[in-house]
Amino acid sequence: MKKLIITVAPTGSLPTRERTPYVPITPKEIAQDVYDCWNAGASIVHFHARDQEGGPAYQKEVFAAILAAVKARNCPVITQISTGGRASSTVEQRSEALDLCPEMASLTTGSTNFPDRVYENAPGLVEALAHKMLKLHIKPELEVFDAAMINNGVLLAQKGLLREPLYFNFVLNIKGALPGTPKNLFFLMEGLPVGAVWNVSVIGEPHVRLSSMAILLGGNVRVGIEDNIYLSRGVLGSNPQQVERIVCIARMLGREIATPDEAREMLGLEISPQPLVL
Repeated sequence: MKKLIITVAPTGSLPTRERTPYVPITPKEIAQDVYDCWNAGASIVHFHARDQEGGPAYQKEVFAAILAAVKARNCPVITQISTGGRASSTVEQRSEALDLCPEMASLTTGSTNFPDRVYENAPGLVEALAHKMLKLHIKPELEVFDAAMINNGVLLAQKGLLREPLYFNFVLNIKGALPGTPKNLFFLMEGLPVGAVWNVSVIGEPHVRLSSMAILLGGNVRVGIEDNIYLSRGVLGSNPQQVERIVCIARMLGREIATPDEAREMLGLEISPQPLVL
């Protein structure tokens, strides 16, 4: 079985210091957490940016400061930025940080409900983001909140907007989308195209169970405070602690951990990362 790729999502758009003291907000804090998570076993970091008030930000300059702080630590993780819509709504806003040429970026291929809003991803917006990623040699992580989003990714590939292997991230247990159940995980797996690489991001209580299932089934796992602030009921946990737990589970289940360069090879990325454009 292939080695396990661990992604960490350290910040997200929603966790606050009032909820957990472990969430990194500033570029310096994020870079330190990323460095510690890499040492613990993470290969990919899914970046969100925050403004000076701690709210979600989309501006290129904010992402540039974060990526520069990570680079200054000589940290070889794969950089994956979010193009999600909590901080922005237009194509121009959501694609602005792609000009920094990260190695990867998230690409949600359809619309879904969040607990407090509709997460809208119209076909034209999705194609525009995919086209820019293709032009800049940025690999999309195809965010899947519902089964139709797998087929939407396949259709993008058929249009020549995605390079193989396709990389899907199943986001489970968000209220309004697919519940985090074994049945739903198997259902999504069965819909994958041949040769696809897949990952799970499980929100809340079923995280450990479904992540362990993904490890056994040959998938990959995302952890981090964006998805879960607790290690167990009532016990807050840091990002490095969450990575360490998945590494421990994976080794108990017979999966070794991929380094960043091994993950690059598995995902069809360049072994030498593109230079950060500031």
